[in-house]
Amino acid sequence: MRQIFLDTETTGLSAADGDRLVEIGCIEMLNRRLSGRHLHHYLNPQRSSHPDAVRVHGLTDEFLADKPLFAAVVDEFLEFVADAELIAHNASFDVGFIDAELARLGKPPLAAHGCTITDSLLMAREQFPGKANSLDALCKRLEVDNSNRALHGALLDAGLLAEVYIRMTRGQDSLVIEVSEEGGSTLEVAAIDLAGFELPVIAASADEQAAHEAVLADLDKASKGRTIWREVVA
Repeated sequence: MRQIFLDTETTGLSAADGDRLVEIGCIEMLNRRLSGRHLHHYLNPQRSSHPDAVRVHGLTDEFLADKPLFAAVVDEFLEFVADAELIAHNASFDVGFIDAELARLGKPPLAAHGCTITDSLLMAREQFPGKANSLDALCKRLEVDNSNRALHGALLDAGLLAEVYIRMTRGQDSLVIEVSEEGGSTLEVAAIDLAGFELPVIAASADEQAAHEAVLADLDKASKGRTIWREVVA
């Protein structure tokens, strides 16, 4: 199973209005283990970013001026994601921007390259209904360290998403044991039927019964007879 965790940063919020990609980050996972392969590019969007977008990702026009155009990295990107499951948080946003860039180059959308799309935001809303499900909120809830996330960054956020996804999808009846950097194993914990066990009943000794009665008598006295445990239920 090959999965790619994907995140983008953009000049603004609307691909339909001409906003462009400024950063793209992808992290590969094979059989639920990070492979160590990733793809990351800053991109020259050929337009200025909205000030609100810059406050989110910190990528100024000056920084992006000498970065490659999307056209220069598109083939590398499509080769990296081909035939994989793409997982993104609010996937319609990221995929919408990528498909818009592909359309500018006369190329078909991501779905035509054998990619399936999974939206981790929709997964989180189903798993945690009524709660905040931003990436930051999920990191806090699932105890994923995001202390280095002063600004949004495509590769950083893709890595955080991979950790969040694993924790959201880890079965409650299994225990994942990390064996080494190269390999791992999953131990399935079988359900145990406790009905077959006969538990011994150990009766209290005379001294224990007397001590218990003394405690009850003290409670009776302290509550001025308002205790109810000595009442006989008809």
